[in-house]
Amino acid sequence: IEATEQKKSYTEIAPIIQYLIENGFRKNNRLIAIGGGVIQDITAFISSIMFRGVDWILYPTTLLGQCDSCIGSKTSINFGKYKNQIGNFYSPKQIYIDVTFLKTLQNKDLISGLGEMAHYYFVSSSEDMNYYKENYLKALNNFNILEELIKRSLEIKKKYIEIDEFDENERQIFNYGHSFGHAIESLTNYEIPHGVAVSIGMDISNFISVKYGYLSIDDRYFMRGILEEVWQGYSIQNINIEDMEKALSKDKKNKGSLLGLILTRGAGKAFKVFKELDSDFSSWLSEYFDIEFEQSRSRDNV
Repeated sequence: IEATEQKKSYTEIAPIIQYLIENGFRKNNRLIAIGGGVIQDITAFISSIMFRGVDWILYPTTLLGQCDSCIGSKTSINFGKYKNQIGNFYSPKQIYIDVTFLKTLQNKDLISGLGEMAHYYFVSSSEDMNYYKENYLKALNNFNILEELIKRSLEIKKKYIEIDEFDENERQIFNYGHSFGHAIESLTNYEIPHGVAVSIGMDISNFISVKYGYLSIDDRYFMRGILEEVWQGYSIQNINIEDMEKALSKDKKNKGSLLGLILTRGAGKAFKVFKELDSDFSSWLSEYFDIEFEQSRSRDNV
């Protein structure tokens, strides 16, 4: 299966299901996913609906898959240009994580994985955030360090899954950076990789948190100093603010006309809040996209 966001769609999975049925796939058979998040989502979703559920096994081969999506049981496919609008919860029977796969990846793929990984460390605690800060660049050249970062990332996620498996309460803070990140992905036609988009989304969340008075400017710039290492070389200047607002308004975490956002008071202090997409919010988005994103690090504490 070609691993593209376009293939991870409502229409593109139909030929796969047709192939399975026509070639004798049965309820007692199982599907095996070897690949990254796109292959995982396609396989998981098909497994969940074929014959009301068949077993599947996962071998994640990307850093994004190994540090994040391999556990948690979410399946998601896209609908049109809107990301992850259709899905359910359906866990694999077995997961095999082998960092040897990661040695086949390009540096930009590892950086994207590290960007995704960051939100777990920032949500967890100051200690975890500082551990990430000290090690995430070293991990690009040291797979022993990378393996430890993966393990800790999954430990943080596992703790929340066990108390909120179906993402109804506490686990929702892991959407930190994702509302903005998913919008950036779709509006750039996925030219900005997922983990990079999430790192930018986290910075937007922090920027908005400052505007609402939840987060100090110093804390925001300290976190930005970590995150901007991930998005080096990428630009969001061509994104239209009206398109951004429209994409945010379609986010599945919203309630009515209110945006469901994960904001923060600092490391280990993320929380969900509902906000109007009013004139103030629009002006803050414009300020971020027009000015804030391109600013270089200039704070003494970074």
